Amino acid sequence: MRDFLKLHLVVVAWGFTAILGKLIDMPAVEMLVWRTVLAALGFWFVARWQKVSLQLTHAQAGRMLLLGGLLGAHWILFFISARLSTASVCLAAMPTAMVWCSLIEPWINGTRRWRPLELIVGAVIVGAVWLIYEVEFRYWLGFSVGLGAALLAAFFSVISKQIVARTHYAVMGTYQMSGAALVSLIGWLWLEKAHVTTPGWDDLIWLLLFASICTVWAYAGYMDVLRRLSMFTVNVIYNMEPIYGILLAALIFGSEEFMSSGFYLGAALIIGSVLLVPWLEKWVDRRA
Repeated sequence: MRDFLKLHLVVVAWGFTAILGKLIDMPAVEMLVWRTVLAALGFWFVARWQKVSLQLTHAQAGRMLLLGGLLGAHWILFFISARLSTASVCLAAMPTAMVWCSLIEPWINGTRRWRPLELIVGAVIVGAVWLIYEVEFRYWLGFSVGLGAALLAAFFSVISKQIVARTHYAVMGTYQMSGAALVSLIGWLWLEKAHVTTPGWDDLIWLLLFASICTVWAYAGYMDVLRRLSMFTVNVIYNMEPIYGILLAALIFGSEEFMSSGFYLGAALIIGSVLLVPWLEKWVDRRA
């Protein structure tokens, strides 16, 4: 129960990231440079505080940095999606990561075996988000970018699941956030022409919240529960991110974030999947 509660809190924190992306008054990729650099420093301090060695072989460090680069690319697409549409539409694309994970994980871990329940639930969620996609067609570009972000998130999660049991989260966080910072810096130079925005005091507060709670704390909690929960269970709960995000976005932004009835029908399908999956999983296991 403790792991489930922690994971829900992590998902709430992640649901708040798209909102912070709108609250912080600077370009999306420049904001990511701040986020990842601050997060890498935060994990470095955590490692020093817990007296955890950051020593890795060159091969291990390279893999961690590359995995972090994948995360950085995911975040770039995530915030571009939020800026192209709304926080709610961006968040609605993220549950498709469950489908990608169900397809990718057997390939990554070498089992080559897909679970029908995961694919069926994934298909229902895809139907829900495509319902949202068709109804909110004016946001097609932002939603499409969000789908790309979800695919990269799936690769990151599946690969992290393979290494989290033997690596301390602060070590993973330090290297991966450094890799994410490097990709964010490249993206900033390429997409935003290295434009520098001087953050105001409000932006600095939001950035610190972004890096500390929504990145360092949320990432540490995610890696902790990933040691004990299956990728499928984690993804089922992760599907609540758009629901939490929509509620937060509506509370903060008001009518701008209230969508059509089709949007809420899709959200209802997602919530129903989250509630039914634990029961369905037990029923399938009993019949096996």
